[in-house]
This record gives sequence, C-alpha cells and structure tokens, in this order.
Amino acid sequence: MFEDRKLLVTGGTGTIGNSICQYFNNNGCEEIYSTTTNLDKVKSDQKYINFKEINLNNIENLDLDEIFEFDIDYLVLNAGLNRDNIFLRMSSDDWNSVINVNLNSSFHLLKHFTKKMVKKRFGRIVFISSVVAHTGNPGQVNYTTSKAAISGMVKSLALELSTRNITVNSVAPGFIQSNMTDKLSDDQKNSILDRIPMKKLGDSNDIAKAVGFLCSENANYITGQTLHVNGGLALI
Repeated sequence: MFEDRKLLVTGGTGTIGNSICQYFNNNGCEEIYSTTTNLDKVKSDQKYINFKEINLNNIENLDLDEIFEFDIDYLVLNAGLNRDNIFLRMSSDDWNSVINVNLNSSFHLLKHFTKKMVKKRFGRIVFISSVVAHTGNPGQVNYTTSKAAISGMVKSLALELSTRNITVNSVAPGFIQSNMTDKLSDDQKNSILDRIPMKKLGDSNDIAKAVGFLCSENANYITGQTLHVNGGLALI
C-alpha cells in the first residue's frame, strides 16, 4: 500500500507511535524515520526505523536541514508530553514544555517538510490529537489546549495546501491501552470503561489503521478533518 513512500513519525518509541511505524512497515513503506528524546528507548524490534535523537522542547534552536536531510511523503505528528496539575498549581514550565512539544514543535517540522511536499506536489500530514481536546479534562489545561489548537491548524493548513495535493488531517484517540493505562487501578479502569459505550479500551493498532487510512489512496479526497477513534466516548 505504501510502496516507494517515506514516513516520519514523531515519538516512535511510544505505544501509539510504535504501532504506526509497524503498520506502515507491514504495508510496504520504503523508509521509516522517527524522533526520540533518548536512543536508549529504542527496542530491539525497532531496528527498521531510522531514529533521530532530538529534543522537541528545544527544536527552534536545532538545524533541521542537517537533522532531516531527506524528504518524506507522510508526516505523522504524534509526539506528546503531559505534565498534569490543576490550573492554579500549574507552573510556567509545565505549561511551556507541553505547548512546545505538543504544538510548537509541529510548527517547525511543518515549516521544514511542507516546502519539500509543495515542490513535489504530494504529501499526507496527520496530527495525533486527543478526545480531551474536544471534551476538556480537569488537571490537563496545558495538554488539552495544545491538542485543541491542532483543530485550527489542521483546517487552515488544509486550505493552504490542498491545491498542491497535500492533505492535512488529524486522528483523535480516546482511551488507548498503553503503559499509562496499565498503571491504573481496577477502580480507575472501571470508571473509564463506564464512560465508553463500547465498554473497552482502544488498541494502539486502531490508531495506526486510522492514520494509515488517511495516508492511503482511499482518503485522497479527505482533508481538514478530525477522525475520532474513541469507542463512542465523545460523539462529536
């Protein structure tokens, strides 16, 4: 499906990022790149991924032409950071770090790669947002703000880039089975499941397949949209 194509996924060592990389690899993607804050996080079964060790919190001070000397067909902006606290106790560092990683880093990566996509008149850009961007969530004002901003960015970029055969969309996951949810108590998990009409957590492969769809030829006429993958948790 993705033969002769190149992919960059930010945050490929995480649960969702890793599943996205695996999905594209299993479907013939020629070259797969990813970012990580620490190469020691790379697992033995991720050797097919070309990792670039960078700090997205400090991306504006990096030479992206040197780090990303290649061009790509698919850009998946998946890397995310959360530093939760109630708003009145949230520090400036908690706010700035989350906004920098979840939102500002996307600006710099897009500035770098969309120029190349425009030149070859092809590109697929997919943001990983979150259900809480549309519902809000107490204790996550910084995180929800960073994810909610993606909706406006997606729509505006879609309008600007559509004539160059570049689509821009986002996937908004609900509660996904991950290392984070594994740490929850049974009571916490049951509380979450009670809110989900399908009565189960999502799988990271559900998100990978949604991203794959938006990058495939089946989605050539879809741009500026958010695909909600949440088991009915929020019917937007």
